[in-house]
Amino acid sequence: MKVVSMGVHVLDTLVRPVQEIPAGQGSQLVEQIKMTVAGTAGGTALTLAKLGADVHSAGAIGTDAIGDLMVSLLQERGIDTSNLLRRNDVQTSASVLPIRPDGSRPAFHVVGANATYGPGDAPWDLIASATHLHLGGPEFMGGDAAAKILAFAREHGAVTSADILAPGDPGLLEWIAPALPHLDYLLPNDEQVLGFTGATDLAAGCRALRERGVGTVAATAGGEGVVLVDEDGVIRVPAFAIDVVDTTGCGDAFSAGFLRGLSLGQSARDAAVLGCASAALVAGGLGSDFGEFDLSAVQQFVAATATRA
Repeated sequence: MKVVSMGVHVLDTLVRPVQEIPAGQGSQLVEQIKMTVAGTAGGTALTLAKLGADVHSAGAIGTDAIGDLMVSLLQERGIDTSNLLRRNDVQTSASVLPIRPDGSRPAFHVVGANATYGPGDAPWDLIASATHLHLGGPEFMGGDAAAKILAFAREHGAVTSADILAPGDPGLLEWIAPALPHLDYLLPNDEQVLGFTGATDLAAGCRALRERGVGTVAATAGGEGVVLVDEDGVIRVPAFAIDVVDTTGCGDAFSAGFLRGLSLGQSARDAAVLGCASAALVAGGLGSDFGEFDLSAVQQFVAATATRA
């Protein structure tokens, strides 16, 4: 599996546990502060690399120290960063995430260089040689621009997928709509699906997105697992029961596990199980990069859980 993970790369600073932000100039001792690569392209790239894929990051970051750290963290995982373009006039995208005791978190975010990337920056030769193109955050470049890249990837035999970073909004759906017919897989969360479509049922919302031209929609729903909708119908895959530390990056980890499973010839359902297991292992600690698991460890986790059930 040779995958180009293109689009949103973010450096997260995570702090846990945080029950409230101190007032005024107040301070608070915490247990852990960590920095990690995240985003719908960056976070997915991390887990894909753990699962044995040949991963190439593509996107835009700044020439700042945040960008230097991002490149270093990606390279430590064996990810090719030569197609991360360095911008002089804009900072690297970054977030600060105070993690609540239950694993949920608000976010403080700077879009930064992610907003500057488009088809003129795409590494066309690399895409032509890839088996998979995963586009994280097509809304940052718009549907017409994303469609050009996705169509090119498909023409050269790549499997195409995308995940969305922004909240679900009907206007945003129209903004990215031109890209949807060029997607083999769309990997949103439940709030995005319902917000985009106005549906009150997740499966119905996924079907509405398929009517826009998407091949398969795999919608994550937190502790409720995943709803898969394709031409054959609806499949529901439950989440794994774990003690959650931090939900940051769980959607990206699902995307990575799902796509890796598909690349191994697994059915969509089995690939979704692998995705849910990858997400569960990431949720057991802090940040998108948590866990030193590989593909074999995830498969063993799935097998052990099935045995206990």
